[in-house]
Amino acid sequence: MNIEVIDYDSCSAAGNNLAELRQSLTRYKSGLIRNCLPGSDIDTWIGKVSAADDINDLGEWQSRNNALAALGYEQGTLRNTTSALMAKYGAARIGLIMGSSTSSIDRTETAYTDLAEDGGLKPDFRQSRVHNPHAPSLFMAHLTGIKGPSLTINTACSSSAKVFVTAARWLEYGVVDAVLVGGVDTLCLSVLHGFNSLQLLSPNPCKPFDHFRDGINLGEASGFAVLQRGQESTNGTGIKLTGYGESSDAHHMSHPHPDGLGARKSMTQALTRGALEPDAIDYINLHGTSSRANDLIEGSLIADLFPKTTRSSSTKAWMGHTLGAAGITEAIITLDTLQTDLIPGSMNLDTLDEALDFTIDADNQHKRCEHVMTNSFGFGGNNCTLLFSREA
Repeated sequence: MNIEVIDYDSCSAAGNNLAELRQSLTRYKSGLIRNCLPGSDIDTWIGKVSAADDINDLGEWQSRNNALAALGYEQGTLRNTTSALMAKYGAARIGLIMGSSTSSIDRTETAYTDLAEDGGLKPDFRQSRVHNPHAPSLFMAHLTGIKGPSLTINTACSSSAKVFVTAARWLEYGVVDAVLVGGVDTLCLSVLHGFNSLQLLSPNPCKPFDHFRDGINLGEASGFAVLQRGQESTNGTGIKLTGYGESSDAHHMSHPHPDGLGARKSMTQALTRGALEPDAIDYINLHGTSSRANDLIEGSLIADLFPKTTRSSSTKAWMGHTLGAAGITEAIITLDTLQTDLIPGSMNLDTLDEALDFTIDADNQHKRCEHVMTNSFGFGGNNCTLLFSREA
């Protein structure tokens, strides 16, 4: 594979942009706060992006999800990079792939709690392109001017990891000359109360892989990256997508396969595609939700597949589990270690689950990494693993 990541940025409770995210990671500062969503009395912690509250000028595209996507796209140099590629190749030769698990359900939720007197939708809420699973890509095509093929992937929590995989295929087969990939998901009552009904939410800040972990915290985020064939890149980051793995074990709607068969397959596929042995991986950003089952299964797989020299951590205690945006948020954290030499720790990890035996650090580590991996495992057994490397 010769796919280069030429630009990227992230927006979450840990920071509105990559520079702020780096500061939060360096200072070991979480963005989680006590649940403050209007209409919700659930005792839990959330990762809320307050800056999205102020974006109310999207007209027919208005939704919190689209507002957060717009906010994320304005960070760093993403707009300039995308515009330059459209000027070079033409808007029809740029692809767009978004990942989301809820799209703009926040807007639909509001619409049905504020109906007109006749029981129908009020004019402001008659938004067929917003009440739509494809809404993230429809909106981003409108916002960016991209005219090439567009796709919205919804495979739950692996959604915006899989955007990298589809982008790589499009580039390898010459479908497009560059791809803007992204992910966005936002908090709303449907999401928060839905996870509460599954008895997955913690009343405490989450503690991935800790013996005393008691559930997850939800968050919201948007993130974007621009991918291009390496030989055509002139302003890249020096980071390439080395390999990827995908699987779907379809064991259960919300519970992972007890032996982690699909998760194992996605990791081994990524290593094979990247022509790398397990001991070549310097750091793994774990899916690490802080649920009892997910952490135990993933941690056992890491212990089985990788040597003790491989560092690993979960970063969800910084911004929460951002669902359909988790894949790209954690991909950006992972690949950015190749720029900063900072391996983030597993915040709130005090006592490793006694059933696990692998190298996971509570504190940040400084190390020059060559090859890094990130896991994203979603409901329904949808799994994705990405490998990033420094260019030789």
